[in-house]
Amino acid sequence: MSQGMQSIDRAAALLTLIINASTPVSFTEMVEQSGLARSTVSRLLTSLHENGLLERMADGRYRGGPLFAAYAARFDRTEALAAAAAPTLERLGEKTGETVNLGLPSGDRVVHAAQVDSQYVLGATNWVDIEVPSHCSALGLVLHAYGVLDLPSGPLARCADGVLVSEVAREEEALAIRTRGYAITHGDFEEGLDAVAAPVRGPGGAVLAALGISGPSVRLSPRIDELGRLLVSEATELARGLTSLSAAGD
Repeated sequence: MSQGMQSIDRAAALLTLIINASTPVSFTEMVEQSGLARSTVSRLLTSLHENGLLERMADGRYRGGPLFAAYAARFDRTEALAAAAAPTLERLGEKTGETVNLGLPSGDRVVHAAQVDSQYVLGATNWVDIEVPSHCSALGLVLHAYGVLDLPSGPLARCADGVLVSEVAREEEALAIRTRGYAITHGDFEEGLDAVAAPVRGPGGAVLAALGISGPSVRLSPRIDELGRLLVSEATELARGLTSLSAAGD
């Protein structure tokens, strides 16, 4: 093995040791666990640090460097979209006073990636990390309507009352969602809970996520279409921002 290849292998071994560790690793621990000479470990750590692969902390221990953080920010879709959508969610919360959510597709379900809580005492719950069948969710219906999530064939039961909704009726609803630009649920998940959601498109026009508003029927029902149009407008502005961010990163 050439000296150059040996150095690469040793550096990779140190990097793997640090990245897989549950806490930052000290110089002494790396010498002991790698079996390398102290001078070799010191030289390799200096090189890895200078190239952004490692970060030396104030106490002398090492952890993953800024290159890993940059990679995660670029490719972790959930965190990146949640961060980009935060101002939009805050603005919708201020305008409506209701609970606002960002939903992303994950397999066959919707992940509630971010939320702004209702300003009312009587409001929707915190949906983050709560599993809601996608066919009972306005966010899920949007993602189904635009083909981002697949629905199983056959009739599906509403969560609130068990009423079966046929496949034909679901296809008709998906067409209505695409026509008006937003989905509406009236007590589908829970009696007395309404919701409305609109698609968020990324660069190229593909639907990446959905913005939604939920709350008690007594407040939402009278202005559900107004809220739907507001979501469409805000989702369009968010899509423009995502396109600009993508162009700037290219």
